[in-house]
Amino acid sequence: MRIILPSTRRIRLALLTAALLAVSSCTPGEYQIGSRSFSFPFGDSTPQQAQPIPMQQGGMMPMPVATGPSESFGRGPVKVALLLPLSGDPGTASVGMALANASKLAISFIEANPNIAENITITLRDTGTSIEGATSAASAAVSDGAKLILGPLRADQVTAAGAVARAAGLPLIGFSNNPNAASPGVYLLSVLPDAEMKRSLSYVRSQGRRGIAGIFPNTEFGQAQQAAFRQQASVAGYQPQAVYGFSGAGEVQQVISQALPLIQSGVIDTLFLPDRASAPGFAAALQQAGVAPGRVLLVGSADWQGDMAILQSLSLSGAVYPSVDDGGLNAIAGEYQARFGTQPHPLSTIAYTATILANVNTLSMANPPYSPSLMLAASGFNGRDGIFRFLGNGRSEYGLVIKKLAPGGGVTIDGVKL
Repeated sequence: MRIILPSTRRIRLALLTAALLAVSSCTPGEYQIGSRSFSFPFGDSTPQQAQPIPMQQGGMMPMPVATGPSESFGRGPVKVALLLPLSGDPGTASVGMALANASKLAISFIEANPNIAENITITLRDTGTSIEGATSAASAAVSDGAKLILGPLRADQVTAAGAVARAAGLPLIGFSNNPNAASPGVYLLSVLPDAEMKRSLSYVRSQGRRGIAGIFPNTEFGQAQQAAFRQQASVAGYQPQAVYGFSGAGEVQQVISQALPLIQSGVIDTLFLPDRASAPGFAAALQQAGVAPGRVLLVGSADWQGDMAILQSLSLSGAVYPSVDDGGLNAIAGEYQARFGTQPHPLSTIAYTATILANVNTLSMANPPYSPSLMLAASGFNGRDGIFRFLGNGRSEYGLVIKKLAPGGGVTIDGVKL
């Protein structure tokens, strides 16, 4: 695994060594990174299909509170705070624990590699699941002298912690994929709707498709997806033929009835269905309406990857979707299993990447550390989920592949591109 940044030759060599040791291929309302999603309020998601991560302490977890540090790891001079939900809702806390474990794994990799300087000490702090918990944890991190904050997980918590960090003049790298949580100095290390739409539309154009349309849920995250669709379509030179919204499964037939004349006349030849939960229903309704398979190219989102309902939907066979490369998660799976006794949660790569990124010499040892001029390097970085870069508004762009649904799962048909 490697994270390549504007850096000295020594750091580039160290990170290349990391890549060779950890497998050369580095593999995202609702909270997601790439294909990995798990429903939260406020449009955040993480994978429903992932197995729970066992808690390291027995008994029932307490209600969400923000306390002092849970623990610290690493031996470097630069303090970095990691804010994650470790208490409260068991499902959410299991994801938080998985990300904490991945950060520990990254620190162990740094410590074991003689070519990588040990620059940071991570202080893990519990946010619980509340806005107040995120605010309190961020305030404690500032008081403790942190130079950078990693996390939290949900969009509302990133916004709250980001306000604290901004007031203290500290950068924050949050893990939400809701673009509304981003702002200058509050970066999102996740696959955002803009990146997904940009990659998908580029592929659609390469296939000679001309008439695009999209169907989006009437939720906060659905609105973010719709806004990204419109914006990136304009950038790609498209004028969407139609954009539909829906509020529930009961509206599927109504939306398809509205789109059907445009599909039958050939005005719509590509239909975006980024919402994982509703995509099988819309695809089935299209076939029931007499739309032959392949007449319309169906395009999903990275949230589709690994979802059993998507994989088992015959109506979606041949559909395409953007995704992060799987190699990064696969590369750490064996070591994670050996150390923590379970498979890594699919979101684990984001915390691993954030930890390695925070440790890089040219960021952590700069004066001041983690300055915007360094964080916004146009060349970007290369982490566990592939190449990415931060933008001035705090959002990020990811290099994504395009996969096609086939029997047995998604098959990569177009390689990594920003």
